[in-house]
Amino acid sequence: MEAELRTKTGAALLDIKTLSEKGRFEGYASTFGGEPDSYGDIIAPGAYTETLAEHAARGTMPKMFWQHDPNEPIGKWTSAQEDEKGLLVSGQLNMGVQRAREAYELLKAGDIDGLSIGYRIRGYEVDEDSDVWTLTKLDLREVSVVSIGANEHATVASVKSGRRALELADKLKAGERLTEREFEDLLKGSFGLSKAQAERAARLHLKGLDPDGRGDPGDAADGLAFLQALAG
Repeated sequence: MEAELRTKTGAALLDIKTLSEKGRFEGYASTFGGEPDSYGDIIAPGAYTETLAEHAARGTMPKMFWQHDPNEPIGKWTSAQEDEKGLLVSGQLNMGVQRAREAYELLKAGDIDGLSIGYRIRGYEVDEDSDVWTLTKLDLREVSVVSIGANEHATVASVKSGRRALELADKLKAGERLTEREFEDLLKGSFGLSKAQAERAARLHLKGLDPDGRGDPGDAADGLAFLQALAG
């Protein structure tokens, strides 16, 4: 089960350092440590080391999109590197593209000043008491120029749900058993089932695995097979 692509925007990311008349600019796409951001996350120093090395080996860079829309590339990133503060990126807007010219004017006027990363989680640690995630290893796919999302709380809820599903899928892969509640959470987070649908599917599956009907989640291998069948 491949980890879903996630995005992250928050006050800590709004740091455009320079902007030239030709559309060249530099800024921090994310910052390390400190207080948890609006998603309840802390990004650890070194989180980008592996993914940046992979891009360098392939001769590629993360894509530059407008508002995380892959149908609206607006230029290219020319460099990305970690320093003591965070992920510093330099880019060139394609001034022959209308959307890039609009982005330039909005950045110049200060109407928008956001950079946001699109990534998959490769490594993380969770503080169970505070529900703060420390992201230790990320697969960086793109960095977008963005404005603040209109419905931040809905976005945060969606991301948290996806993360919970990722954590539970990792338990199954490790051969651990899930409780009925955990199995329901996984169905809701990974497959978009409603609460009632997830409860019914979990009961049916668990009953099939356990002849005495007590709700034992059964073998992890059976759980993975069931999820793979759901995914088609």
